[in-house]
Amino acid sequence: MPSPIGFLRQNAPWLFAGFLLTFSSSFGQTFFIAVFAGDIREEFGLTNAGWGGIYALATMASAACMVFAGGLTDRFRVRLIGPVILIGLALATTLVSLSTSIAALTCAIFLLRLMGQGMMMQTSMVAMSRWFVATRGRAISIAALGVSLGEAVLPLAFVGLMGWFEWRALWMIAALFLVVAALVMVLILKSERTPQAMARDDTSVGMGGRSWTRIEVLRHWLFWLTLPALLGPAAWNTAFFFRQVHFAEAKGWAHFDLVALFPVFSATAVTSMLLTGWLVDRIGSPRIAGLYLIPMAFGYLLIAIAENLWLGAGALVLLGASVGASSTMSAALWAEFFGTANLGRIRAMTGAVMVLGSALGPGICGWLIDQGIDMPQQAFGMSAYFVIAATLGAIGGRRAARHL
Repeated sequence: MPSPIGFLRQNAPWLFAGFLLTFSSSFGQTFFIAVFAGDIREEFGLTNAGWGGIYALATMASAACMVFAGGLTDRFRVRLIGPVILIGLALATTLVSLSTSIAALTCAIFLLRLMGQGMMMQTSMVAMSRWFVATRGRAISIAALGVSLGEAVLPLAFVGLMGWFEWRALWMIAALFLVVAALVMVLILKSERTPQAMARDDTSVGMGGRSWTRIEVLRHWLFWLTLPALLGPAAWNTAFFFRQVHFAEAKGWAHFDLVALFPVFSATAVTSMLLTGWLVDRIGSPRIAGLYLIPMAFGYLLIAIAENLWLGAGALVLLGASVGASSTMSAALWAEFFGTANLGRIRAMTGAVMVLGSALGPGICGWLIDQGIDMPQQAFGMSAYFVIAATLGAIGGRRAARHL
């Protein structure tokens, strides 16, 4: 296995392509959209419940589309589909800027979620899983650093820019960045890692020495044992970031002080991603399956009881540890167990589950808030959820490992 520096040098164009896609996905991720929640609600006269409903509806619609659109990564190379998705996300951010009606806003959020959280992450992770085999974990973890960088710098940067620009103008700045990113993608992927015209020409196999179809995966017990681990982080982490203003108010903290802790979360996630990528390449994903959620269980327990920002920072460290590992594991595990011939379709299905979770989490959280159960109180239940999800995932990983 090459040294870290040698690995980066030999594979720089392809690793940067994956990184650029995940960073660009930030403009369709909850942590970025939530920065504008107050302005959007004020502009369109929306209540918290109304804004949450629009967000949930648009996200669930994007999850449904992902089941079908995600399969395109099995047919087309990244050099073709990557720039198209970047331009699609640029159009979505432009539509947010120009929206003057609830209908237009809903369509814009739908496109942000589909192109950003959905197709952008899908394309990057499928590419890393196909382009790399022996160093798959390392490649996935490096590419996934993009979204962590986005979490660390974009909310703070755009909150700062709000003092200089009107909120609609900031969405146009995002669109300009994405157009430039599409041009960069075209330049760095003039030739892809393998010369074949179609994506399925370079594959590796999974359990039983074969590549599984999406229907076969859906019928397999491993999918159902890992379903809570797929759904949980997307649902409850999205809820936490989406309701960050409410959470800060419930704790009696300034919102900016809470946002200032997010780089701690991102730094931990980056460290965890890289460590998990190394572990996957060394010992395989089955041994880590499920266990990576344990820090998140303790993180939400700490969120529930934290009385000051120092404990809040500790909670974000624990959440970041699991989120970083999850970013690597959610891509590596499916490739290792089910092969890569139909990985685009398989990840489209699992990605749709995650996007669905990101729609359900804020909605459930908002409903509970309306019932008088604030976010810190809800965190006790979230902690228990991750204990159960970790146990089921660990059982599934160990049972399935016998068939590799």
